[in-house]
Amino acid sequence: MKTPMLDCESVMRQLWDYLDKELTPERMAAIEAHLAMCGRCHPQAEFERSFLRAIARVHADHPDSAGLGERVRASLRLQGFQSL
Repeated sequence: MKTPMLDCESVMRQLWDYLDKELTPERMAAIEAHLAMCGRCHPQAEFERSFLRAIARVHADHPDSAGLGERVRASLRLQGFQSL
């Protein structure tokens, strides 16, 4: 079966799902093919992949950080960011 080519906008909309391996095998292959040849999307994907690895390292080094997200959201709410 031929892998359909995707445009940059489609790839960027699905990038987090791709990095989390939450797409069908066909869609994963299509995004992988696009990233392999696209000089615009590939660096963005590598940045986000590195970001996820950094988050995983921090979590592994500090497993007690589970409440960190809520503490950050609470702090932002105190500063007036009500939609969080």
